[in-house]
Amino acid sequence: MKTLLRRAGFVLAGLALLLMAVFAFAYAASAARLNKTYDVPDEAIPIPTDAESIARGQHLVKAVGGCAGCHGADLGGAEFINIPAIAVINAPNLTSGQGGLGREFTAADFVRALRHGLNPQRTSMWIMPSENFYSLSDSDLGAVIAYLQSLPPVDRQMPERRLGPAGRVLLAANVAELLSAEKIDHFGPRPAAPAPGVTADFGDYLVRVAVCRTCHGPELAGAQPPDPSAPRAPNLTPGGELGRWTEADFIATLRTGATPGGHPLDESMPWKAAGQMTDDELQAIFIYLKSRPALPTVK
Repeated sequence: MKTLLRRAGFVLAGLALLLMAVFAFAYAASAARLNKTYDVPDEAIPIPTDAESIARGQHLVKAVGGCAGCHGADLGGAEFINIPAIAVINAPNLTSGQGGLGREFTAADFVRALRHGLNPQRTSMWIMPSENFYSLSDSDLGAVIAYLQSLPPVDRQMPERRLGPAGRVLLAANVAELLSAEKIDHFGPRPAAPAPGVTADFGDYLVRVAVCRTCHGPELAGAQPPDPSAPRAPNLTPGGELGRWTEADFIATLRTGATPGGHPLDESMPWKAAGQMTDDELQAIFIYLKSRPALPTVK
């Protein structure tokens, strides 16, 4: 019996040492990525001050970008993930109130955050969809920043973000797509921004800027959204149900939250934000989606 207990003790000690080694590796590997700095050049983006540009920025933030879905209806910050063993991540307060980024961020800081997913220390932001906003034209990016700088101050101090032990292991194993800056080719050619219009090119621009591919997958053929509790996002190519919809069906679905067959959209789908787009914008998106190859739904 003593021999068996001694052997069991050796096994347990070996497992404990193995777990400690795994976590030590995960901590070092994750820390290297979390602390990596990106030497991207500052960009001189003109920030307008006229009412029309600020209104354009408001439309991009609320309807196209759907920023309130993470940052709260007043953009004063909201809880995003609170699983201490994995991570505690909150969407920050974007206003100039107490605890708000707008209190500290310069226009250049906003450009780096939106276009490159970087904070003022030039390390990566967490779960910020900058890979989408990278496509914003200079004029639209300037309008967005102008609107953010005009927000009424909200006094709300969000808890500090933390990455737990399991989160560090997931990041080191490349399971968790946490770091925004890693998803962007910071020095590659930027995509062209087409002129606004009821065209497939402009629809493509709106789909790139919005978070469509974050949930529906890179080919828009369906995927599991980042929230594991959300249902799979459907296929938006003509190979899915959308291929049988009319333009009127598509617009009505985003305005009412119900498909032509009467199926309600899940609350994880930001249809209330997307439904605020103009008819021309929704028509352009529909034209673009119908122009895509008819791909089978990704299971």
